[in-house]
Amino acid sequence: HGPAVTLEACRQFLSSHADAHLLLVGHPDQITFQHPRASIVPALERVEMHDPLEVALRRKKDSSMRVAIEQVKSGQAQAAVSAGNTGALMAISRYVLKTLDGIDRPAIAGQFPNARGGGTTMLDMGANVDCTPEHLLQFAVMGSALVTVLQGTPSPSVGLLNIGEEDIKGGENIKKSAELLRSAGNSGDLNFYGNVEGNDIFKGTVDIVVCDGFVGNVALKTSEGLATMMGGFLKSEFSRSIFTKIAAIFAYPVLNSFKNRVDHRRYNGAALLGLRGLVFKSHGSADELAFETALNRAYDA
Repeated sequence: HGPAVTLEACRQFLSSHADAHLLLVGHPDQITFQHPRASIVPALERVEMHDPLEVALRRKKDSSMRVAIEQVKSGQAQAAVSAGNTGALMAISRYVLKTLDGIDRPAIAGQFPNARGGGTTMLDMGANVDCTPEHLLQFAVMGSALVTVLQGTPSPSVGLLNIGEEDIKGGENIKKSAELLRSAGNSGDLNFYGNVEGNDIFKGTVDIVVCDGFVGNVALKTSEGLATMMGGFLKSEFSRSIFTKIAAIFAYPVLNSFKNRVDHRRYNGAALLGLRGLVFKSHGSADELAFETALNRAYDA
């Protein structure tokens, strides 16, 4: 939604973090924002959601997305946050920042709320549709590093998303991935739990769930849709009769707490892991609360 959303989120973020400084990258005429801890970095082009990767990467060298990532490369910024075109963000980040040694492809890592009261980290959530077993092993290593640092978990558990817990389940690619992960677990490089199913994401069975980007993105969009549907359902049910309205008065504190717990906006902001710098992807349809959450995640990282 552009500056109408992001600037208000920036204002809220700065009010909550007295030591933070923001570089607002974009067309100066569109950034009507003044704050002692905010600076404007001009960029006269922008990557559109429909732009092909070639256009975003090769032709729009003065785009706000590219200039923002270059701030990280030069050391002017410690992290970049964007709600723009995911494919372009990944391509530009990889081109400008390069990947870490031993990492073939960056991965998008985000969180899902779970029944244990915390969040389950999942990757990849859309950057890589076709993944080899070696890629999934790299994702597991990167996810473990992220959770260890941000959550203080010394040996986070890793699960491989599959259609069943048994070793015989899944295609050949998944079986080979399980072998690599199990070998890494046996050597002490990972805390590999084994295969997990879709419901384990929300149970909190493991700290980290690894999968390819196609499956991960479907899981992400499905969970967001269910949360939205649930909110609409509760609203409609509690407006049906006087009895449901009375019930709603008593149930409101619990229902409101649950609504906040599963609100996907509070889990917005996915890390692009494997780069020589921090880049975070916000949902393109993020509102002020969601984009502020993405800024918070980048700040914590």
